[in-house]
Amino acid sequence: MGRATAKLSSKLIAKPAAKTSLHLRIDFGAGRSIGPGKIRLLELINETGSISAAGRALEMSYRQAWLLVDELNRMFDDPVVTAQTGGGGGGGAAVTEVGNDIVRLYRDMERRAYGASTAEIRALSRRLGPVLPK
Repeated sequence: MGRATAKLSSKLIAKPAAKTSLHLRIDFGAGRSIGPGKIRLLELINETGSISAAGRALEMSYRQAWLLVDELNRMFDDPVVTAQTGGGGGGGAAVTEVGNDIVRLYRDMERRAYGASTAEIRALSRRLGPVLPK
């Protein structure tokens, strides 16, 4: 092995194979879309009961999280997230039945798309080169 090849080989990052994933983005036209980010935001609002906590978990500002929730609420004919008032710690947020249906439908489509694409994903994975340092 020449010195140039040895230098290149030593710079290659040997990592265990990461789990391959497939993500969907559904564009409805007129600037309306849903994808993994909005769906994850809804899941985190469900887990935390809070738009701000969900935003923090995604490393986004409360304003950005609120704008995405507002966009989702305007996109569908029924609210996806509602505000909850009261309590000692103030209010919170709740994902509605419509919101939960959207998450479920999206995750079902994602699973089906991954399952239908397994052979192609494997073929692409076999063609991957080594991970190079940045």
